[in-house]
Parts: sequence; structure tokens; C-alpha cells
Amino acid sequence: MGKTGIPFSFQQIIKQVSGDSIFIDDPLRLLRAVRLAAELGFTIDPETESLIRSSSRLIRAVAAERIREELIRLLAQSGRFLRYLDMLELLTEIVPELAWLKGVKQPPEHFWDVFDHSIETVAAVDFLLRRGVLEYATDRTLAAVPWSETLAEYFTREVSGGSARASLLKLAALLHDIAKPQTKAFDESGRMRFLEHNKQGAAIVVGILERLRFSTRELRLVEAMVRHHLRPVQMSQGQLPTPRAIYRYFRDTADAGIDTLFLSLADHLAARGPNLDHSEWQEHAKLVDYVLTQRLQEESPTTPPKLISGHDLLSVFSLSPGPRIGKLLESVREAQAAGEVSTREEALAYIRQQLSTAKS
Repeated sequence: MGKTGIPFSFQQIIKQVSGDSIFIDDPLRLLRAVRLAAELGFTIDPETESLIRSSSRLIRAVAAERIREELIRLLAQSGRFLRYLDMLELLTEIVPELAWLKGVKQPPEHFWDVFDHSIETVAAVDFLLRRGVLEYATDRTLAAVPWSETLAEYFTREVSGGSARASLLKLAALLHDIAKPQTKAFDESGRMRFLEHNKQGAAIVVGILERLRFSTRELRLVEAMVRHHLRPVQMSQGQLPTPRAIYRYFRDTADAGIDTLFLSLADHLAARGPNLDHSEWQEHAKLVDYVLTQRLQEESPTTPPKLISGHDLLSVFSLSPGPRIGKLLESVREAQAAGEVSTREEALAYIRQQLSTAKS
């Protein structure tokens, strides 16, 4: 108690106390300070912020495994701290490729440049997962998005080494447009395009996550989200997707299918920002809800039971082993998902027709 009888108040401030060598002695403290501020709700005092900023390059000397651990813990908190990391000049020291995105303009329908859009996409993920707010979004915006206890539990699941699906979704959101600068071009009409930025971005993401020593499972999950983040809207063609399209989507995205649906929604929000068209948003949310329903229902047509095997093709049609067998079996699974075949006999007849068409 003070002399006045009033309890001392303790300000929630993070401040260096051992002189200017604190970050030289252990550069990981640069990142840890921000992570602690995020976890504890503390504020880093201005002098310490200034020292972090002037010492930011020291983070390069830290072992990648230690950076990964701090980054994962930070991503488990609010995505807004990524902008704080950038203000402290740490974000582009950890991921130098993000510096490419700054100042890269986008088509008029985008509210932000590529860098700010990427940061906002992370914040949009928090919003969609019911973990944060967006200044330009409302309860009406969120009400359109499918949600359930099953989905809430899904995004808390650990993937590897302490990382949860929600954290890796935010990492994918940060990196999903990483290749836009080098793919930026203009077509004959003068329209700005970023052709195949998703595919090139996926390759860049692999390099980034390998450098930061993420596990193979983490890497493949984030890579798949970046590679396929355009797929949800592409498979709709202005209407609800067919069972065949849904089957192909989950086949190609594999373990990242649900995550990628939410990345597409976050991408939409962070593209339009305050200029969000609610009718377009409702349609996008309706698409995601429909695809999720098909995926999560107990007897989903996206995961049909096996009707025939490679041995059947070898014995019934006297085919030789090789890649063709796998392609034919996959065509049967697609036909199943589309409701075109449902029995072994129908599957064999389908293959027979495929082989006959190939010969003609």
C-alpha cells in the first residue's frame, strides 16, 4: 500500500531492463516481446519498441526452429499483431519475401494493395473463426457464414509440433498472394491480371516454410491452401457446384479442403474491405455452406465406397499394369460422385465405354 492507502497500480508494460545489449545477448527476445504482449495483453513501451526496430536484423541469427515456435504461438493470438510486427520491422526480416508485396497495386475492386490485403486476410480469418472483429464487417456479414461446434473443434485440432489448424490457416492467409508481384501483367484490354499466382505462390511457400523448419505436414497443408485458394469460386460457375466438381475439389485439396473454403471467404472480405457487396458475399457464403454440407454429411457423395479395383481392370479387360489403371479407377470414382454409377456392374460398364471411346 502507498502512503495514501491506495494500492500500487501495476502497468502492463514490457520494457527492457538490462541495457541495450538485451537483444544482442538473445535476439529471439525481439520476437518473444511481441508474442508476450499478444498473449498477456501487455504493451511494449516506446523506448523498447525503438530498440526492437533498430535491432530487428539480429533476428536473422536466430535458429529457424526457435523462430517457427514463436511465430506459431503468435499466430494463435490475434492476427492484428502481424501489422505490429511489420511496424517493428520484424515481419520482413522473418519472411523477406513479404517485402515484395508492399506498394503492389491491384485492380479497382480491391481496396488494399497486395501487402495490406494479405495482412487484412489474416484478420478476416480471425473474424470468420469467431476470434476477432473487422471494422468494416457486421453481424450480418458473419451470420451468412456456416458455423458449428464441429467446425469450431476442427480449427483447434493440432497439426504438428503445437500448431493448430487455425494458426496454419492464418499463415496461409498471410502468404496466399506471395507471387502476385512477379505474375502481375496486363491483358490486351488493359485489365490487370495475376495469372497462376496461386501455383507460383505455392512453390514459394514451400521454400519459406522449409527455411523456417516447419514440419512436412504443416508445409503440405499451407501449400495446398495457397495453391487452391481460388478453387472454391472457380468451381461454382455462377451456380452451385455439381457433385463431380465437389468430388474433384476435395480430391485435389485433400486434407486442406475445409481450410481452403474459409481462406476463400477471408480473401473475399479482405479484397473488398469497406466496399463489400453483401449480395456477392451472401452468394459466396452460400457456396461454402453447400460444399461443407456435402462434405460433412454422414453419407457424403464426395467419399464414395470403392466399387472396383485395379485387379478387376487387369482381369476383366486384360489391361497391363501402369498409370492408365489409376486414371481409369479415378474416372469411376468421379462418376460415382456424380451419381452416374452406383454398382460394380455399372462401374465395369462405364470402364468398357471409356475404353471403347478411347479406341474410336
